[in-house]
Amino acid sequence: MSEDMRSHLLGQDMQMRLADGDSTDYAFRTEQAVEYVAVANEENGILGYLWACDVDSAAGWESRRAVGAIAMNSSRYWYGKLREAKTRGLVPSEALSELSADTEGGWSGHVVPGSRAVVASVAELRELAQEGWTAPDEPRNPRGRRP
Repeated sequence: MSEDMRSHLLGQDMQMRLADGDSTDYAFRTEQAVEYVAVANEENGILGYLWACDVDSAAGWESRRAVGAIAMNSSRYWYGKLREAKTRGLVPSEALSELSADTEGGWSGHVVPGSRAVVASVAELRELAQEGWTAPDEPRNPRGRRP
């Protein structure tokens, strides 16, 4: 490569910095109590839980491992809804209330009416989300791979 084609930036240390302005996402961590709602679809039951905490301006999703990939994939839909609420200036509990009105849904699920509750922490909600899932006895090879 000729010297004139190289960028002068290649020799500089890259420093990542947050841009000025508000984030489009709520914080994803909190040590405070959280409000949550269950999200379910017809085929799989409860997929996971949306949670919110106004104290830390935090909100997120906890997937149920027992449901598998469907729960993980639906998280993308619900994170998108949380992002939309944040860009409109809603605090996390307002976003949770708005999303709770969504009682119709497709594969990504709907909020289960009357499921709103409070737990002491996200860790406690994570434990609730893991109920019904047990680790396999032996590690399994990925599909298509021969031992």
